[in-house]
Amino acid sequence: MAYKYETIADSLRADIKAGKYAPGELMPDQNKLAKTFNTTRITIHKAIQLLIIEGMVYSKRGAGTFVRKDFGLTDHRQETRVDRPIGTTRTNAGKKVTSKVLELQARLPTTREAEQLMIDEMDPVYVIRRVRYVEGQVWAYEHTIMPTSIVTLTKSVLMGSVYGYLENECGLSIAGSHRIVSAGKATQDDVDGMGAKLGDPVLIINQVSYTDDGQPFEVSESHFPYATSTVVADIQVH
Repeated sequence: MAYKYETIADSLRADIKAGKYAPGELMPDQNKLAKTFNTTRITIHKAIQLLIIEGMVYSKRGAGTFVRKDFGLTDHRQETRVDRPIGTTRTNAGKKVTSKVLELQARLPTTREAEQLMIDEMDPVYVIRRVRYVEGQVWAYEHTIMPTSIVTLTKSVLMGSVYGYLENECGLSIAGSHRIVSAGKATQDDVDGMGAKLGDPVLIINQVSYTDDGQPFEVSESHFPYATSTVVADIQVH
């Protein structure tokens, strides 16, 4: 049996998909939703947080909760939810995680990147490419786009945990990520970065990560070598 906040999230999700709340539209405030669902504001808040992490809505302090304007523009591929900590360092807690930085530069975002990050096309972004290693073995090749307004990044920051830096040094509160897991073939970037063979299978995770107010701060694509990668999901039945 699902928790009440999960049932409420299911109902709101269905309403959004059915068009009851249009992209960009302000949703009823949490007090009204609490009355509608005969529950507490805290329960509504937890339901909204689920939708924020899924990339369906975002919140503005003092204004309310809105349906994302780019909702419905995501790739129409089969999605697999991977209930794991976000970030290589958290996923591999207790292990030695290192990085090789391949690129760090700033440019203007593409139209798609601006939509995903909910920024203007004239707002610069970082382009980050790095290879992550766990216990000396290749873990993943990462390509990340992040607004420069979020944080000032340096190569030394990229050598460690970016998420740890954002939370511990910059005071950013990370709520979670919306992920799409798929399979693909190794590109020349994978060959150069991970030593993969061109055309080899790779596990691909596309991810948009959000702060606790629903603001996206990162769009990333990570490639994992097929020989050493698995997908793990922990499923709970309430």
